[in-house]
Amino acid sequence: MRSLGFDVRVASGPQDTGALLAAVPAGERVAVVDPRFVGHLHALRLALTDPRFPATAAPGALTAQPEARPALARALTDAYAAVPGAPAVPAPAATEETLPDALADALDADGVAVHRPQLGTLVAAVPTDAEARHEARAAVAAVDDEAVRLRSAVKAHDGFFTTFCVSPYSRYIARWCARRGLTPNQVTTASLLTALIAAGCAATGERGGYVAAGLLLLVSFVLDCTDGQLARYSLQYSTMGAWLDATFDRAKEYAFYAGLALGAARNGDDVWALALGAMVLMTCRHVVDFSFNEANHDATANTSPTAALSNRLDSVGWTVWVRRMIILPIGERWAMIAVLTAVTTPRITFWALIIGCAFGASYTTAGRVLRSLTRRARRTDRAAQALADLADSGPLAQLVAASRRNIRGAWAPPVVAGVGAVWLLIAAWQAPAGAVVLAAVFYVLCSGLAVAHTLKGPLDWLVPPVFRAAEYGTILILAARSEVNGALPAAYGLVAAVAYHHYDTVYRIRGGTGAPPAWLVRTIGGHEGRVLLVTVLAVLLASRGSDFTLALTALAVVVALVVLVESIRFWVSSGAPAVHDEGETA
Repeated sequence: MRSLGFDVRVASGPQDTGALLAAVPAGERVAVVDPRFVGHLHALRLALTDPRFPATAAPGALTAQPEARPALARALTDAYAAVPGAPAVPAPAATEETLPDALADALDADGVAVHRPQLGTLVAAVPTDAEARHEARAAVAAVDDEAVRLRSAVKAHDGFFTTFCVSPYSRYIARWCARRGLTPNQVTTASLLTALIAAGCAATGERGGYVAAGLLLLVSFVLDCTDGQLARYSLQYSTMGAWLDATFDRAKEYAFYAGLALGAARNGDDVWALALGAMVLMTCRHVVDFSFNEANHDATANTSPTAALSNRLDSVGWTVWVRRMIILPIGERWAMIAVLTAVTTPRITFWALIIGCAFGASYTTAGRVLRSLTRRARRTDRAAQALADLADSGPLAQLVAASRRNIRGAWAPPVVAGVGAVWLLIAAWQAPAGAVVLAAVFYVLCSGLAVAHTLKGPLDWLVPPVFRAAEYGTILILAARSEVNGALPAAYGLVAAVAYHHYDTVYRIRGGTGAPPAWLVRTIGGHEGRVLLVTVLAVLLASRGSDFTLALTALAVVVALVVLVESIRFWVSSGAPAVHDEGETA
């Protein structure tokens, strides 16, 4: 217990247990362990040190975080002080149940969700006689808990490249880091710095720089795997760690794209449009994942023939890996980028990335559409609110939505949003300047109508990714069409700043803290406001050379500053529960 960071006190009985717990400051966790406990140290670690849950229990052991301590005190009072009218909990002396187990049951009855980790081959027992104790100790000796701990540090479901080419050795790096007191956040930061150095090497435009960039990108990915494995190995989960891990993944990838574009420019090849196209594609693909999962994770009657077929395919070993590889998850994607960077050109790298990601996005989106059409799920108010938050509607769309111009039909929101987005993108590509502004106004109207209703329809999860594709695509097309020097790099910065805001929204919702504050969305205009502003700037300034570039740059800086300051303030001071982001779905 002391090796796990606890100050050990021995209680003479149940009443003494309550007195000792009451003496511990309210802001600290407490644990109750039966002195007869026999088991692996890692079983105790899982039961007593995981910060993600208000209360955790294993046979003979219970821990309570500060938020669960009032319920623990009530459980002790109800069980042993015979409070009049309180539901009695049988004392362990009258049953075979130990005190920690009885308290865990009482916490469950009091509405505190007690997490009980899956111990697998690990042993946790409270033997009541010499023979049982001998058997328990023999079972402990038969299992190497360090080997179990190393295996459990690796994410259960991951891509082929990560599972077979990285995790077999990165878990040992994680253990090395743990034994030297390094934290997951420090490893995450090291991964970011390595990727930024890789981007700098790519920006040199020289073959040696490209080779170094590819190698460093792979090192960065190994560290990216290591930070999560270190968190699971040492149970160092934190809200800040989840945010850093998820945010830095995007920062690393998009910084590397920019480095490739700068390197290509040194050799006279302008690939900024391809770099921005790759960023747009990847972000929209992730928004599809996020929206679908948020719409369905707590839905009831959430089954479909398509999902059943997918589950059957997952029962055949080789199909699991093929299906994970063809969607180009982060491991395969970074490996491909690293190799192509080292041996080819940035233009070839970007085209391979765009083609591969487009195929993966089409495959996953089509499968999710089929699932949505064939299931009879009933979606919750929470899911509808999550989709509304992911939509990122600003004052203009909210004003249209408030007009209550009802649109009918289960598929109306995604259809209306799609019509506005397609018209906008076509106009941005081919229409004269004035028509582009009119298309942007029409898009604002469609955006408001699409979110005027509660988003509980079978395909309403498509609304946020449609909005993302419209906004990012419009910025890309208008910057490319302007042919103004520096417009595409400025547009890249603007989309990166806006995408950060959208990812931040996702991570807040995942952490159970809700969307960013309404004032932030209003300040940066919402997606429809930014689209209208960029189209107006393109019409007014594209013919004036560098003015359009300066305007896009200024807008990118303003959005980045506002979003980053609020995001950092929130995550540093957040009271969100401790979590650890598992990264992209493999």
